[in-house]
Amino acid sequence: MTDIKLKQEQQAATRVTVIGMILDAILGAAKCIIGVLFHSQALVIDGIHSFSDVASDLLVLGLMRTARQAPDSDHPYGHQRFETLGTMILGTFLVGLAGALAWDSLQRMLWEPADVALPGWPVLVAAALSIVGKEWIYRYTRHVGEAIRSDLIIANAWHSRTDAFSSIVVLVGAAGAMTGVAWLDALAAIGVSVIIGHVGWHLTWNSVKELVDTALDNSQTREIHNIARATEGVRNVHDLRSRRMGGDVLVDLHLLVSPVISVSEGHEIGVKVTQRIRDAHPDITDVVFHIDAENDAGAEPTESGLPTRSEVIRALEGVWQDKLEPETLRSLRLHYLGDHVSVEVYVHNPDSLTAPVSTEQLREAASRLDWLGNIRIWQPMR
Repeated sequence: MTDIKLKQEQQAATRVTVIGMILDAILGAAKCIIGVLFHSQALVIDGIHSFSDVASDLLVLGLMRTARQAPDSDHPYGHQRFETLGTMILGTFLVGLAGALAWDSLQRMLWEPADVALPGWPVLVAAALSIVGKEWIYRYTRHVGEAIRSDLIIANAWHSRTDAFSSIVVLVGAAGAMTGVAWLDALAAIGVSVIIGHVGWHLTWNSVKELVDTALDNSQTREIHNIARATEGVRNVHDLRSRRMGGDVLVDLHLLVSPVISVSEGHEIGVKVTQRIRDAHPDITDVVFHIDAENDAGAEPTESGLPTRSEVIRALEGVWQDKLEPETLRSLRLHYLGDHVSVEVYVHNPDSLTAPVSTEQLREAASRLDWLGNIRIWQPMR
């Protein structure tokens, strides 16, 4: 992602967050004042909830600046996890707030005098205005969050919507209390607290799952596997792993290809797999593929004990020097398969050979090399 795009996304996030913060401050003050003046504990709690939105907006503004920075040496995958951290903090704060408000409302409902003053009609007006305002800012914020693929902005949008839901509960509870059933207002306040706690727990749990690198669900994993498996040149797919980082998804997988193709062809197959996966899933921003010449599913990389290329060439020079020209021995193609090294021999100048060389002759001359596998000879017609 370019620095320009990151800056544009940060500006969009800042703009929608500041607008929401101003609205939250106005609604919070209005609901708290009206709730106190017209005897609605539920509206006061709803106002405190709106002020908690102001706090979350400030948190978003601070973290978005960090989360939208380009990758650096300390964070080569980017800074999106700062969004995840912020979402978890926000969710935890909501759970704590919900518990405190619910306990206070329960105490009021159980021990408040029966002749307590009933809510006044301005409570209904304030709740209705809050519903309209918070639903609008929810839709606006969520649209921006989805456009820039920011879980933190989307989480903040849902925080705003909990305010709209809670205002609906306040409206119903206050209306019921105004008919003479005073405890309905306290019950509505508890209902608001439950809504706040539910959303807070949802945000916190999703953030925790991301921080511990929880994979995509089974259906998404199967779809990615099928896309890779259907790519031309791929014989099988295994060890597919995925994890989320903010709004991005990171995937790595092993691709089994033919053991006789070139390194560049194997890499090109991997590039095509990457492009097909990203075309189908734009949120997958990074795909790391490992090309396998044979199936090693679930196996840990181990030392094979096989000789390196330079060691292979030195050994074959010792046994084939009277049968092949030096240039041929330096341009062997090697295939490390299982416990053996198979060799492809390219005879560049057959006229330099006193007689055509055969695989049987080469095999007999190298009989003491127990690591030598198949031998193939390629030479132009005389």
